[in-house]
Amino acid sequence: MGATLKTLEQTVTYAEEIRKSRFIAHATSVDSAEQALAWFQQVSVADATHNCWAFRVGAVYRFNDDGEPGGSAGKPILAAIDGQGLDRVAVLVVRYFGGIKLGVGGLMRAYGGVAARCLQQGVYQPIIEKRQYGLLLPYALSGQGHGLLQQVGAEKLREEHRETGTWLEIALEAGGEAELEQRLRDLSRGRVTLQRLED
Repeated sequence: MGATLKTLEQTVTYAEEIRKSRFIAHATSVDSAEQALAWFQQVSVADATHNCWAFRVGAVYRFNDDGEPGGSAGKPILAAIDGQGLDRVAVLVVRYFGGIKLGVGGLMRAYGGVAARCLQQGVYQPIIEKRQYGLLLPYALSGQGHGLLQQVGAEKLREEHRETGTWLEIALEAGGEAELEQRLRDLSRGRVTLQRLED
C-alpha cells in the first residue's frame, strides 16, 4: 500500500445477479474492529442465504464465509479491500441463492468481484493520522493559547479548569507537534509543554 492510506467517504451499495444468485455488497468506513462487527450485525439480512464479510483497520483484519465453502467468500472480499489500497473499511456481501451452484472458484470470483465493483463506486478520502496531546495553559495565556491551537489545526477533545490553569487534551495531525511545541514555548517563555497521551 502507498504512503497515503485511503478510506471511503460514505457508505456504498452495489448489486449484481450472477447465475441466478443475487449479490448485494455494502461497504463503509470504520474506525475499529468493534465498529465493523456492529455494522455487520446492523446490515446483515436475516432471510438471506449468506451474509459474508471482511474488514481491515490497519493491521487488524477479519473475514467470515457465513456457511459458504471455506475461503470462498470472506477472503476474496478482503482481497478486494486490499486491492483498492483501502484501510478502515468494512464490506458485507449478502447472497440470495438462485438455485445454480457456482463452485468454489465461481464463488471466489463472485464475492471478490462484487466487493471490488462496490468499492470502485465509492469516493475515497485520505486517512490523516492524528495523535493526542495534553497541555496545561495558564489562565493568563488562555486566549492566545486557544488562538494558537486553532492556527495549527488542533482539535480540542477535552477541557478541564484546574487551579493553575486550563488542562486541554487535543488531537493533532502527526508531524505537527514540533511546530506547536515551539510556538507554545515562545508564547509562555518555556512554561507550557506538550505531553503525548496514549491514543
